[in-house]
Amino acid sequence: MRLKKNTKIISVLLSLVLLLCGCAGISPVNKEKAVLATGGTAGTYFAVGSAMSTVLNPVLKRSELSVLSTGGSRANIALLDSRDASFAIVQNDVLYYAYTATDLFDGDTAHEKLRGLACLYEETLQIVTCDESIKTVTDLKGKNVCVGDEGSGVEVNARQILEAYGMTFEDINVVNAPFEEAAQSLKKGEIDAAFIIAGAPTKAVTDLSKDTKIRLVALDDEHISSLKSKYRFYGETILSAGTYSGFDEDVTTVSVKAVLTASERMPKEEVYELLSAFFEKNELLSSSHKGLNGLTPKEASEGISVPMHKGAEKYYKEQGIVLK
Repeated sequence: MRLKKNTKIISVLLSLVLLLCGCAGISPVNKEKAVLATGGTAGTYFAVGSAMSTVLNPVLKRSELSVLSTGGSRANIALLDSRDASFAIVQNDVLYYAYTATDLFDGDTAHEKLRGLACLYEETLQIVTCDESIKTVTDLKGKNVCVGDEGSGVEVNARQILEAYGMTFEDINVVNAPFEEAAQSLKKGEIDAAFIIAGAPTKAVTDLSKDTKIRLVALDDEHISSLKSKYRFYGETILSAGTYSGFDEDVTTVSVKAVLTASERMPKEEVYELLSAFFEKNELLSSSHKGLNGLTPKEASEGISVPMHKGAEKYYKEQGIVLK
């Protein structure tokens, strides 16, 4: 008798829980795991992705972000294509090359399901060296130079920068490695310079500068103009003195945008919820990277090189933004 009575009580309590969850708009079903593909653990993609999972997971009701460290933009596009990732951070230029099957993706099938969610921040070209004899890009001739992971966006940008200066990979001794390994190799004197494309300050460079004197190689106005005229994704950027320890001069360079991306297959509701939470919690997210500080929906909606995801379109239109 007591067992029946207890069973009835439990049944009533469960019904109340379900009713309350429904009233609050919360599903009692477990949230869907959503893999966020980023980059190397010493890069900005990973730092931003980690902040997103920490800050947004408590408020997301449909999905649970799980951060994945990867080889960067090209690897992330492959992960989206294979459905092994739900979201990814990708360089805007690499995103375009994948969508149109050009440049880095020449000969591939066009990745036409790629969709943009938000332009996040500038990824700054940083040519880092500890060699005082390397003052310009042309001084890299004959040197051991890291150009990022093989097939990465960094490698594409390094090739384009060298091309602007009348050089190719044949003029340097190419080394492929992620940022963290490149920084360690610079410290040990195993390489002479490293190309890094990431939000500045970049963790790998910050850590290196703490106990090693570094220099950043500047680009001149003539070659920046040449790059911008040929590749529309580049913008001129000033890397301010004090960005890194012992770094006491402004350096002129170029940058591209980092874009939060998904496949068009990603449910509209999950994308909409993610963007809503992202901008509601922007102040907390900005602690992971200063480029996110004060990022507005209007800024995030501009300059994306592929079509906008339907969930993103819904969010931006609700903010009164006219999408181009």
